[in-house]
Order: sequence, then C-alpha cells, then structure tokens
Amino acid sequence: MTKLAMIVILGVFSALAGCTDPDHYPISGQECGPNDPVLDMDASDCVLPV
Repeated sequence: MTKLAMIVILGVFSALAGCTDPDHYPISGQECGPNDPVLDMDASDCVLPV
C-alpha cells in the first residue's frame, strides 16, 4: 500500500469519526451511557509504559 493510499484512508476515517453524534461511539454506533468506564479516563492513562 502506498503512502498516499494510507493518508487518504486515514483522512476519510478521521472525517467520518469527526462527524459522529457526541452521544454515540464513532465505530460501533452504540450509545454512550453514564456507567461507561471510558468516562473516567484521562490523557495520562494513554501513556505507554517505558
């Protein structure tokens, strides 16, 4: 796969994910609930271990 194809695919995916309803998950389309574990996540939770 060429670099251009990868960039186009990532761009389309980003555009589609950015246009989703904020009350639904972008990939699955499931509704976000008050008990979802991701609500308690912080940016520091996404740091890779060294």
